[in-house]
Amino acid sequence: MYPEQIVTPMRAELTTAGFEELKTAAQVDATLTSKEGTILVVVNSVCGCAAGAARPGVKLALENAGHKPSKLTTVFAGNDAEATAQARKYFAPYPPSSPAMALFKDGKLVHFIERHHIEGRSPQMIAENLKMAFDQYC
Repeated sequence: MYPEQIVTPMRAELTTAGFEELKTAAQVDATLTSKEGTILVVVNSVCGCAAGAARPGVKLALENAGHKPSKLTTVFAGNDAEATAQARKYFAPYPPSSPAMALFKDGKLVHFIERHHIEGRSPQMIAENLKMAFDQYC
């Protein structure tokens, strides 16, 4: 587990953009069992690609998207272990990945961005990927 004083600003990058933190398995289940609307789940992390690409990319996508998910949520890998493990159960068949982004529509996983699709990509590339998914599913 990372010291909370280190992850607090990383959490805030998403919560100030409107994301709700899911910190328990029960919160994850209550959110992801919803059969209505679209839900974006960002698996946040302390790694460089989360800071340099994932968080800026998702925020950029939300600022410039014509369509947006109904609900924005996040779990923090390495700190919210129970919530992250539970969220990953909903991401099957994708293996554990952090950072990562999952878009659900009416209770079904419809779009997933794994770490290897984030590493080495610019925030703009990630934003474009997300905006295309938002336009298709939201």
